[in-house]
Amino acid sequence: MAHFAKLDENNIVLAVHVVNNDVIAVDGVESEQAGIDFLTDLHGHTKWKQTSYNGNIRKNYAGVGYTYDAGRDAFYAPQPYSSWTLNETTCQWESPVPYPAFDPENPKFYGWFEPNQQWIEITGPTA
Repeated sequence: MAHFAKLDENNIVLAVHVVNNDVIAVDGVESEQAGIDFLTDLHGHTKWKQTSYNGNIRKNYAGVGYTYDAGRDAFYAPQPYSSWTLNETTCQWESPVPYPAFDPENPKFYGWFEPNQQWIEITGPTA
């Protein structure tokens, strides 16, 4: 199965549609344009980009709210925090401070605290 992101006028992903591989095969070769033509005929919407679960194309699998960046030919998620920057190689957002190392002897979980730009330990309720 092939997956196609439906884009708005600002290249924001509105939905992801699945197309059978038989539809996109042209002379036995996968064709993105065949999928775009199929979806355009079916829905009347004309702005589509193929996406891939395994990241073989366009860096990341598209999700609703993601951006398609034509210059990078990549999909990326909305910026989670204003201090985070986009990694140009992976098109993943990165915090200014690395996530704390995992200690299997004393496992802890952390959440990002934007006002102080740091990871803080998440603790559960106490008895």
